[in-house]
Amino acid sequence: MSDAKVIYVFPGQGSQYKGMGSDLCERFDVAKEVYKESSDILGYDVARLSFANPNNQINLTRYTQPVLLTHHMACLRAYQELAGSPVSAYAAAGHSLGEYSALVVAGALSFEAALGLVKTRGELMGDYGEGEMAALPIDPVTAKKWSDRYFCAVAGINLPTQTVVAGAAEDLDRLEAGFIQDNPRRRPVRLKTEGAFHTYFMVEAARRFRAALDSAQIDIPKIKILSNYAGDYHLPDPGMIKAHLFFQLFHPVNWVGCLNCALADGVDTFLEFGGGIGKGVTPAEMRPNLESMIKKTARARQHEIRYFAAINADSIADTAYNLSA
Repeated sequence: MSDAKVIYVFPGQGSQYKGMGSDLCERFDVAKEVYKESSDILGYDVARLSFANPNNQINLTRYTQPVLLTHHMACLRAYQELAGSPVSAYAAAGHSLGEYSALVVAGALSFEAALGLVKTRGELMGDYGEGEMAALPIDPVTAKKWSDRYFCAVAGINLPTQTVVAGAAEDLDRLEAGFIQDNPRRRPVRLKTEGAFHTYFMVEAARRFRAALDSAQIDIPKIKILSNYAGDYHLPDPGMIKAHLFFQLFHPVNWVGCLNCALADGVDTFLEFGGGIGKGVTPAEMRPNLESMIKKTARARQHEIRYFAAINADSIADTAYNLSA
């Protein structure tokens, strides 16, 4: 693996679930330390919120974002401890909220500073956001035509043929009905979010978030980091990083652009940390959130890659073994 170009990637909202991190804390003392550190910084019991999910709080944006960041770091540190000689990251990237975890990995943000930012970010997005989001099985140019027609907006480009749109609930209802009428074999998928994130609905949240960004300590990254807003690498300029994090809130997440940039740069190994999706009820039953997007984008470019997941205790152990083999 010494000649591999490895990128660490982190998923965003939608990858949270009740019980996340419970298996890590049972097996790794370093994971317990992460959860304690996070709880001390945030002022509430992050482990209890994550494991027991009282009052379904894990799906409230103000809690989702700190909980996911904590899980990302717990998975990362557990992997680093178990691997002994973990593979070094050439670059880092995260989907929406995950970009803050990438900044931590790159040394641009401390864990404490990142938690403070996502706490404020999550609170503002929950308080000042409205609307809903849906994934359409079409390209972003076509999706924009549909979203414009119904006063919605493109919120994310996950794949060349999967675009997330967002808007007021009633507008999104009309968009979906019109889309299904014209495309009876293709169905939109509503996403579990509290608002129309990464669209004009987030402008007020972004305006208020700017003060937190202005006061945050962001250092020059030690490795490359991909910007959701630009779909390219961040410049090694803390001021520009802050600006892109500000614009990220009300512009589409250009995840395809990020992946294409990494692949064009020769990245050949992807290592995903944290989160999970699926219908299971235990961490061991969850699947990685970003794997399909990464592999489909690589295939479309005819790039051969290696992909590894470190999202629960079992996958962390497997990845630590396979990457050291």
